[in-house]
Amino acid sequence: MKTYHRALTIAGSDSGGGAGIQADLKTFSALGCFGMSVITALTAQNTQTVTAIHPVPPAFIAAQIDAVLTDMGTDAVKIGMLHSPEVIAAVADRLAAHRVANIVLDPVMVAKSGDKLLQDDAIDALRTLLIPMADVITPNLPEASALLERSVTTADHMAAACRDLARLGCRAVLLKGGHLEDADSSDCLYISKTDTLISLPARRIDTVNAHGTGCTLSSAVAAHLARGFSLTKAVEKAKAYITAALEAGTQFKIGHGHGPVHHFHAFWP
Repeated sequence: MKTYHRALTIAGSDSGGGAGIQADLKTFSALGCFGMSVITALTAQNTQTVTAIHPVPPAFIAAQIDAVLTDMGTDAVKIGMLHSPEVIAAVADRLAAHRVANIVLDPVMVAKSGDKLLQDDAIDALRTLLIPMADVITPNLPEASALLERSVTTADHMAAACRDLARLGCRAVLLKGGHLEDADSSDCLYISKTDTLISLPARRIDTVNAHGTGCTLSSAVAAHLARGFSLTKAVEKAKAYITAALEAGTQFKIGHGHGPVHHFHAFWP
C-alpha cells in the first residue's frame, strides 16, 4: 500500500477562504500532501475585514492535536494563528509530547486588513514556548519588529534581525521582505547551525490579491519538508510556488478588498 506525505496545520479558520486553515489545506493539496487541520479560532472574515473572532478553548485544541497525531501522525507541522498565551502553551505541550519534527512557525499577529489576531501578552509565550521548538519561523518585518522589540523596516536591518531571532532558539529564520518600501521584496533565510545567510531575491508583484500570502508560504515550506526536501530546498521551492500563485492571482477578481492568491495555478488557469 502507498502512504501519503502528511502535513498538519494548526491555525485559525478564515471564512473567506483566502488565508488560515483554508489557505494551508489548499497549499498542501497543490503540493502533493495529505492535509490535516487543528482549528485554533473561527474568524468571520472576508477580503476587506475581520468582523469577529471566536476562540477555540485550549483543551479542545489539544484534543484535536492528540486525535490526529495518535492515529495518523504527520511529517511536518505548520503553525499559524495562536491568539492567546494559553493556546500557545497547549500547542507547545502537545507537540512536545508527540515529539513532532519539521515545525514551521508563522507568528501571525495582524491580518492583511490590519485587524489584530494576537493578544499582546501572547508574544512572550511565542518567544519562550514555541519559537525554541521551531525548525523555522517565518515572520514578516512588522512581526520581527514585535518579537525583537525594535524597528525592522529596511533591507539593511534584515541580516541582524535574522541572527537575533535565531537566538530565541529556533533552528532557522525565514524573514520575509514583502513590507520593504521599494521594488524589491527579497526574503532572507538564516540557518543557525552553520551561521549561513541566504538572500532569496524577488521582484514585487503589483496586485491587490495578496491575502493569505504569509500563510501560503509557510504551509508551502511545511509541505516540501513533509515531502523530504532539505530546509533550504523547501524554502526555495516554497518561494517559487508563492511567486507563481501571486502572479496567477493578478488575473482574478473576488470580493472588494484584498483577494487571495491562486493556489491551484498549476492545475487550472
